[in-house]
Amino acid sequence: MIVKLPNPVDYAVPIFVLMILIEMIWARRNAPEKYEPRDTLTSLGFGLGSTVAGALTAGLVASMFYWGYKYRLIEIGWAWWAWIACFIIDDLAYYVFHRSAHRVRWFWASHVNHHSSQHYNLSTALRQSWTSFIALGFIFRLPLVFIGFHPAMVFFCGAINLIYQFWIHTEAIKRFPAWFEYVMNTPSHHRVHHATNPRYLDSNYAGTFIIWDRMFGTFAAENDEEVIRYGIVRQLGTFNLLYSVFHEWIAIAKDVWSAPWRYKLGYLWRPPGWSHDGSRDTSDSIKARWNERQQKAVTPAE
Repeated sequence: MIVKLPNPVDYAVPIFVLMILIEMIWARRNAPEKYEPRDTLTSLGFGLGSTVAGALTAGLVASMFYWGYKYRLIEIGWAWWAWIACFIIDDLAYYVFHRSAHRVRWFWASHVNHHSSQHYNLSTALRQSWTSFIALGFIFRLPLVFIGFHPAMVFFCGAINLIYQFWIHTEAIKRFPAWFEYVMNTPSHHRVHHATNPRYLDSNYAGTFIIWDRMFGTFAAENDEEVIRYGIVRQLGTFNLLYSVFHEWIAIAKDVWSAPWRYKLGYLWRPPGWSHDGSRDTSDSIKARWNERQQKAVTPAE
C-alpha cells in the first residue's frame, strides 16, 4: 500500500534560512572570517542542485523501496514504537553509509561535495550531493523495508535525521552537558568529522546518535588546543560550482582510464587517495605518519 507522508524538510527550510541569517549576524559581530561570500553562494548552489536532483530521482527510489517492501520479513505496522525503532535503525544505517562514503572512493565521489568547503558554518550543511542516486547511496536504507518498515516511515525518519544534522554545522556552539555529548551528535563532534587535521581523519560518522562511533571505535573528541582545519586533504582551490560537484567523478574516470587493467576496479572501491603504485596518500597513511611523529615526540631519545 502506497502511503504519502509530508516531507519534514519542506517545512524546515524557512527555519534553516532563519538560522543561517542569525549565525551570519553572530559571525559579523564575533568572527567575520567564518563566512566567505563566494563560499556561501557555492553552498547555496549545492543545496539548490541537490534539491532538483532529488526531485528528479525520488520516484525511482520510491519505486525500489516499495518493491522491496513486498518481500518484507515481518509486518511491523504503524505503532508508536515502530517509529522509534525505525529512527534508531535508520540512524545506524546512516552510520554505515557515512563510514562507507569515507572509505570507498565510489561513494566518496558523491559525498566529497559535503566536505569541500574550507569554512564551517550552517550554510555548509547545504552542500548536499547532486549524484547520490548515481552513487547508489540509497541502498544502505533498503534493508529497513526488507525488515518490514514501511517506505513512507523510512523516508520520514530519514528526513528527520537530515534536519537534525543541519544545526550541528556551526562553530557558534562549543559544548553541551556531558550526558548529551556522550549520546548525541553535537557541533563539537561534527567539527571533528569535518576536520582535515590528521588526528581527526575518519572519525565521528554519526548522524543523530554519536553512540555508534563510540561502539564501533571511530569516535574522536575535539581537542581545544588544536585549531581545526576544514575542507578536504587536497583542497579544491576554486568556487566553481560544477567543478566542485563533479571533480572527484572526473578524477576517478581519469584514474580508471589510465590504470593497468588489474588495478582499474581498485580506483572505484579502494579508499580515497589509494593508488596502485603507492604514490598517493590515503587517510590511513596520513594518520599513521602523524601517530608516528607523536610517538617520537613523547619518547625520550636513547
